[in-house]
Amino acid sequence: MSNYKPIDAKREEFRKYLEHAGVMDALTKVLVSLYEETDKPEDALEYVRKHLGGITESTSEVENLKKELDEANAKVTELTTKLVKFESEPGQE
Repeated sequence: MSNYKPIDAKREEFRKYLEHAGVMDALTKVLVSLYEETDKPEDALEYVRKHLGGITESTSEVENLKKELDEANAKVTELTTKLVKFESEPGQE
């Protein structure tokens, strides 16, 4: 039976770590919120993902932001190229 003590001690240490980090409280709040939902979502895991830590971005929002970032990076590259070309013209200092 002494084989179980280290496992129990590790579990207790991990539980204290999660409590100290606020993980237990956050998970409890999300699960209580899910429990209190009158219309339960089809995908409970997606519900937890969306509501844990205030993460509410949908996939489409993330995709739109990635597209905007790509467009902005392309514009930066274009303007940098123009600047290098402009600076390399004779008579420019």
